[in-house]
Amino acid sequence: MSSSLRRGVLAASALVLSIASLSACAAGNSAQTLEVKPDNAATSVGDIKLQNINVITQPDQKTEGPAVVTGRVFNNGRKDQELRSITLAGKNVPVKLAGAKGAGKIVVPAGGAVTLGGKDNASAVLPKGREGLKDGEAQNLSFDFSSTGEVKISAYVVPAKSYFKEWGPSEAAAPAAQPGGNAKPGASAPANPSGTPAKPGATPAATGSPAQNGQQQPAGH
Repeated sequence: MSSSLRRGVLAASALVLSIASLSACAAGNSAQTLEVKPDNAATSVGDIKLQNINVITQPDQKTEGPAVVTGRVFNNGRKDQELRSITLAGKNVPVKLAGAKGAGKIVVPAGGAVTLGGKDNASAVLPKGREGLKDGEAQNLSFDFSSTGEVKISAYVVPAKSYFKEWGPSEAAAPAAQPGGNAKPGASAPANPSGTPAKPGATPAATGSPAQNGQQQPAGH
């Protein structure tokens, strides 16, 4: 190979490497491209990987109501694993687990994943969401799986605002109406001639004789 040809090959190789390096920097260092969400907890133990774990409370610090644990659970093993429980370190707060659409257990399929939180997904609900939880603090959680066992992770407690709004708990329910309370406007039944409220759809009772009420007696009787 001539020296001029070798120089041409080397120059072309250098150009290709330069372009590849620039492309890698443009695509690889962007958090948006990598879909990285900063400060969201992640860990792996055995076949189980936890990602983007958060404890999401009511949007208002003073609002009573449930909180939820959200995130993604991956199972890289060859058999299904059940998420049997989630506990909060140092707090006697129960976590109620339910499968997708609120039915059954939470089972992470082999080679698959389960999403916690959000519409129609599996759920992990803390009915007493404000008991010992403060927005902005880090909370130690323990996930217990049927094969892997305990997987510990520290996650942030955040209110259901901004990005977390659609993943957060439902708002606290309004207080139930007290028995014997005031009736809603327009709900009163009309009164009959005796002054006693008539039942909805009932015909008011007639008074007096049939003739007085415009009713004619059958002839011959």
